[in-house]
Amino acid sequence: METIEIFKSLAIILVSAKLCGLLAAKLKAPQVVGEIVAGLLIGPGILGIVGPSELINGMAEIGVVLLMFFAGLETSLRDLIKTGWKALLIACAGVFVPLVGGYLLYSAYYGFAPVNSNEFYTAVFIGVIMTATSVSITVASLSELGYLKSETGTTIMSAAIIDDVIGIIVLTFVVGMKDPETNPVSVVTSTGLFFVGAAVVGIIIYKIFKVLDAHYPHTRRIPIFGFVLAFALSYIAERYFGIADITGAYVAGIILCSIDDSEYIARKVDVSSYMLFAPVFFCSIGLKTSIGELDGSLLVFCILFVIVALVSKIIGCGFVSRLLKFNKKDSLKIGVGMMTRGEVALIVAQKGLSVGMIESRYFTAVILLILVSSVATPVVLKLLYRTKSEA
Repeated sequence: METIEIFKSLAIILVSAKLCGLLAAKLKAPQVVGEIVAGLLIGPGILGIVGPSELINGMAEIGVVLLMFFAGLETSLRDLIKTGWKALLIACAGVFVPLVGGYLLYSAYYGFAPVNSNEFYTAVFIGVIMTATSVSITVASLSELGYLKSETGTTIMSAAIIDDVIGIIVLTFVVGMKDPETNPVSVVTSTGLFFVGAAVVGIIIYKIFKVLDAHYPHTRRIPIFGFVLAFALSYIAERYFGIADITGAYVAGIILCSIDDSEYIARKVDVSSYMLFAPVFFCSIGLKTSIGELDGSLLVFCILFVIVALVSKIIGCGFVSRLLKFNKKDSLKIGVGMMTRGEVALIVAQKGLSVGMIESRYFTAVILLILVSSVATPVVLKLLYRTKSEA
């Protein structure tokens, strides 16, 4: 693509993403679904107005990094510490059961492949995609019902935060395993070294930002240095430790989430992401997804993918909640509240595509999962809360 052509492509992407996003919101669906549909419409699969290119892919990658940096900034370390072992156990189950469920689904449908083969890693990565949780829809529903601060509401939010952290670690490990020159020990070692190094360096960086924040509060240099940290850790994570760049971005957000100006940085990141990079990222998924590949076999797999992804979260989180002495109905509420998926699932899928672990045609299943879970979760939660079981 000639450099000048990128301006035309960006204009088309942004206007179509915004219009389709607004339409999706009107239909009570997540705006990201509309932005993905916009990519499908303008992409090679339908109208063929815009196609994938290195420039668009590069901007999409920046969008992913900014989204994960923002997610880290929005994380509350205090809430993580307060959650205790109950939320941790629920989160672990919410990662483990879908991971196994996704692997078994793909393997049963397409055949069990030998360990270390490409098909084996694809099966594992299908499970990794299922581990992601996005509780923004759940939070909105609980807030509307007046149960956001209830025991189940607090448990859902806390478990979802820990779920994301564990999911990122699992993603990092699985992506590292794809390299034929690595072995499990080296993957665990490099992952551990990164997080230990990030913790040590993070404390130093945190103190530096505290000083900057005290001397230059609410100035542009604070979010600029925040961007520098996010991009630097993204590069270091992938270049020197062989783990996903989005892991570095998320860690950068965690490092800065407790400084006074964390919300100020988050607002600046959100503006940059919302205005340009995030729409390009979500549209790029649509550009890479060919509905022409959606034959009968793949359609059946997509339906089974959605069912397994939803049920595995309910079983994993709900069962452990029951073991932790929640009553049956509250355990079901926690399981249902944890089954929503959003942009994190798309980010994980995109990472799998970039490292060759899955094919673009499986994005259809992820998009369908986000749509179904976003619609089903509020409806089921409202039904469950019709009879009060907690104050």
